[in-house]
Amino acid sequence: MVFLHKIECMKYIVLLFFIAISKITAQNTQNIRGIITDKESKFPLIGVSIVITSTEPTIGVNTNENGEFLLQNVPLGRHKIVISYLGYKPQAIPNILVNGGKETVLDFQLEENVVQTDEVVINGYGDKTATNNEMAVISARSFNLEEAQRYAGSLNDPSRMAANYAGVSGTNDNRNDIVIRGNSPLGLLWRLEGIEIPNPNHFGSLGATGGPISMLNTNQLSKSDFLTGAFPANFGNANAGVFDLQMRRGNNIKKEHLVQMGFNGLEIGTEGPFSKKSKASYLVNYRYSTLEILEALGMKLGTGGAVPRYQDVSFKVDIPTNKIGKFVLFGIAGGSSISLLDSKKDTLKSKTNNYSSGNQDVTYRTRMGIFGFSHTYFFNSNTYLKTVFATSLALEPTKNDSVIKLPFLTTMAKYERDFSNFRTSINVSFNKKFNRKNTINLGFNIDRIGFELKDRFNEATIKGNFKWRDIRNAEGANYLVQTWVQHQHKFSERITLNYGLHSQYFSINTKSFAVEPRVGARYALSEKIAFNLGLGLHNQTQMQFLFYQKTKVNGIYFETNKNLKFTSSAHAVVGLDYNLSKETRIKIETYYQYIYNAPVEMRPTYFSALNIGGDFNIPDNDSLVNKGMGNNYGVEITFEKFFGRGFYVLQTTSLFSSKYKGSDNQLRNTAFNGGYVANILGGYELKISKKSTLSLDFKATIAGGRRILPIDLQASKVAKKAVFDYKNAFEEQFPFYFRTDAKLGWRLEGKKVAHQWALSLQNITNKENAFNQVYNNLSENISVNNQIGLLIIPQYRLLF
Repeated sequence: MVFLHKIECMKYIVLLFFIAISKITAQNTQNIRGIITDKESKFPLIGVSIVITSTEPTIGVNTNENGEFLLQNVPLGRHKIVISYLGYKPQAIPNILVNGGKETVLDFQLEENVVQTDEVVINGYGDKTATNNEMAVISARSFNLEEAQRYAGSLNDPSRMAANYAGVSGTNDNRNDIVIRGNSPLGLLWRLEGIEIPNPNHFGSLGATGGPISMLNTNQLSKSDFLTGAFPANFGNANAGVFDLQMRRGNNIKKEHLVQMGFNGLEIGTEGPFSKKSKASYLVNYRYSTLEILEALGMKLGTGGAVPRYQDVSFKVDIPTNKIGKFVLFGIAGGSSISLLDSKKDTLKSKTNNYSSGNQDVTYRTRMGIFGFSHTYFFNSNTYLKTVFATSLALEPTKNDSVIKLPFLTTMAKYERDFSNFRTSINVSFNKKFNRKNTINLGFNIDRIGFELKDRFNEATIKGNFKWRDIRNAEGANYLVQTWVQHQHKFSERITLNYGLHSQYFSINTKSFAVEPRVGARYALSEKIAFNLGLGLHNQTQMQFLFYQKTKVNGIYFETNKNLKFTSSAHAVVGLDYNLSKETRIKIETYYQYIYNAPVEMRPTYFSALNIGGDFNIPDNDSLVNKGMGNNYGVEITFEKFFGRGFYVLQTTSLFSSKYKGSDNQLRNTAFNGGYVANILGGYELKISKKSTLSLDFKATIAGGRRILPIDLQASKVAKKAVFDYKNAFEEQFPFYFRTDAKLGWRLEGKKVAHQWALSLQNITNKENAFNQVYNNLSENISVNNQIGLLIIPQYRLLF
């Protein structure tokens, strides 16, 4: 029945395709609309001039009393928009893409001039990567829907897209974990609509920040921010970076739909108004595993002989009112599962997959959901209060059986895990713009973090029997309370100072309290050159360690890690922005990060929490203390030619060092100290007719190889399991990582429909980049697993 149901779904999608094809007409125009607000106060601006200068004659309108504008009958293709308003800095935005299947919706923020004049001067040097957060002046940039979907190799995944930016390394083809300036991926904070959310990835374990497939839907995202250090005071509980994501609102005038099939799954989306009289809108997208659909059609593809199964849904409901503010409902929910069964194959001859160490049957499932509600109320044009309430759930049941070769092949239960995390959050933010020079923002965030952590290991006893031993068996709830206040003062058009305080308290123990000063400054030497500075203290909880149980001689369990306090870090960043032209810039940043209070073992060992976070497992280390340290420093160079005249170029180079000390006080490389990473990306669009456009995008990455924990082969043979050489931890390094990707695209436009085809070519040179090394007890050898070779991924997208 399930198979027949999937076949019917495929028939329905094919029918939609031919209906859409039939709607292509010669009326090649579309609408552009949106809202323009003040950058600091977020209040709508009335009477702003919006002009499309790339049409003949020009098309122009002014915003209404709600800050809304509508540009009608705009020819399809790319256009330049100029926005001007007396007393505010104008903006010139080139290469706005207008397609036939969907209205183009754009929201802009204008910055008020410090010194008022009676004229508007448009120079075109505005920062095209300016963030939504006006307090972020360094190590931060925004990204939009088109950028998230444009880059070759990104696979419509925000994490893989961010791996192209300076200071970020993503050399794991199997997962989308990102290493920011040598930090563990665990140092990344995910926020959605102002609320911290669980790991937003399919097959993503609790406590981690990445996974093989993103649950985030780029078709659902609006302009969002990505920060890599010294972030403003309203961000906390993170040591490395922040993804501050915003969902776009649905079309509140007309209904629009989407069908897409590619790497992330088969997707169906819809949006529109609730009624013709209401300004309220909805936006819903649903995805289903592409590989599972292909399996139902008789084509079994996957990893390690297993087919990953997953699905997710995301939504946003936007309800503006005239008197009581704006209400928003939003949410994401998804689930995934996979069974990697070595017992179903000849493990002596078959190659081990990259998700287990071999000789195992692994059944792995994850579930994640978040539902939120927000309300924004303007007391006047300069003051607003935003309240966000959300609840989230993350589940991770796992089972691991050993595969044993006796006279016949058999399995034995080895490990079981059942982790649950329940979070209830409230975030309240008050923002007041006193005048064109001064803005203050303050607020608090309270998280109630409920948990049920149970895992156990089947270990051999002295008598040769096996007995289950609890690793964790804890349930309860704790509170994470954060407060902040920050002030922006503009001394002049050239000098801006942001400063503030962030505090956080974790109720697990009395030691978990911190106060963190933050400072950001910008000095514009001219319209082309600006210097930036960022300083700050940052702290992060260590939930993944707290509830490990150690058995005493009398059989009583003790949670020896429960007194761990925050891992802390101090950030210092200096940067230079140089606009070579209106389309081209160079950005240089140098940084130093000192990390202290990192969890290490009480006895002298190599172990440090700074080395974990890039896989599916939580380490089982007991008796941890906050006595570890580390440091990261480096320089980052970005050359960016923004899209214009049909092409774009992005080149980023990062040279960095990442070191740490465990409890043995020996200075070592961290597991993430690749040393360098360089990316070059480019793309070109060729318009072959009024309706048709071809595109080619390219990417090449070279980076230092992954650092490894060496395996002692002889000791492993004796122990009949992997034995590691801890004295030389992370001193060995795989050969350099190199990968090239390309993407071929074709857009076919019409009045009421748009078709977009793409063919992604991953790892064109078929370079065998090393992933990890494992010890196989059956063959008594150490083998190296390589990452993906040449992979071809087609994608089709239909907008109507």
